[in-house]
Amino acid sequence: MSAPRRALLRFLAGVALGGAALGAYLWWVGLDSVVERATRTAGWAVAVVALLVVLEGLADGIGVWASVRPLGEGLSPGQAVQFALAGDFFDTLSPAGPVSSEPIMAKFVGAATGTTYSEALGVRGVAKYVKSGAQLAVSTVLALVLLVGTPEARVVVTTLGVALAGLLAVGVALLWSREATSRALVAALAPVVRIVSGLYRAEGHDRATVAAAVERFWTRVVRFRDRPGLLALVAAGGVVEQTLTAAALWAALAGTGTTVPLLPIVALVPLPQAASAVPIPASLGAYDVLLAGALALVVGVPAAATAAPVLVVRTLALPFALSAGGVAVAFLRGWRL
Repeated sequence: MSAPRRALLRFLAGVALGGAALGAYLWWVGLDSVVERATRTAGWAVAVVALLVVLEGLADGIGVWASVRPLGEGLSPGQAVQFALAGDFFDTLSPAGPVSSEPIMAKFVGAATGTTYSEALGVRGVAKYVKSGAQLAVSTVLALVLLVGTPEARVVVTTLGVALAGLLAVGVALLWSREATSRALVAALAPVVRIVSGLYRAEGHDRATVAAAVERFWTRVVRFRDRPGLLALVAAGGVVEQTLTAAALWAALAGTGTTVPLLPIVALVPLPQAASAVPIPASLGAYDVLLAGALALVVGVPAAATAAPVLVVRTLALPFALSAGGVAVAFLRGWRL
């Protein structure tokens, strides 16, 4: 089976799986109740949610700007926002789900900064790690303070704590086994690079080339030790995004007649990131089910009361990611293979 056909089948399977999960959840909580609540959302709430969705997309540019700063002359603030929106586009559309934009965007980052693919992938990999770690750390602290006394929410607190501990353990393990990891990467990637370069009649892409690229990747990763301010800015940008997403959910909940505190929602926003492990475009269905279910569990309201606001937010967020992101992608440099 050809690679394009496999990609198409994977995309269709992901859409079917995500749609089935969302459909089953809506059937369980009551489709009529969810639709009724969503269609009765106050106009002011829809406007606020739309504004917050746009601001969240723009806030992603903070981390992009800080992470790419060490490469060449870096990116301007406008370019950083463009790259952030383009990354959201690929995260939303890709059949691999929202874990696939960084390897794609590294090509364009390298072209914009006059550096290499491996260097761009290195800085963006660090940014993704620091951003996720900061969001999970904030969520874990908030969950411990706000939810630890709630028996029903114990599973949420445990999940966030385990996710944070696992993320830290993976980072430490990768840095500790850097040389072994590098050898494994070179052994795995060298044959692939040789085959692909042969298909496109490119010369000079041998094992030594791959080894040099891997070394450039690690050089960029460890060099952030001398730029802690940039890492702090990446972390701050991630927390700002988290807060804006939570505020959008809070507004959608209020607009459908459900008033809940904001901070528990902030704590829950990173929880559905687990859905990115499933190869579904935009984590369709999986993200919605996890977030709506966790909200219902923690804030103590009916499942239909949380499913409707989640759908309102996603209905506005996904078209924005595809439309604004699509325009941003169209103006990227570096489309040539």
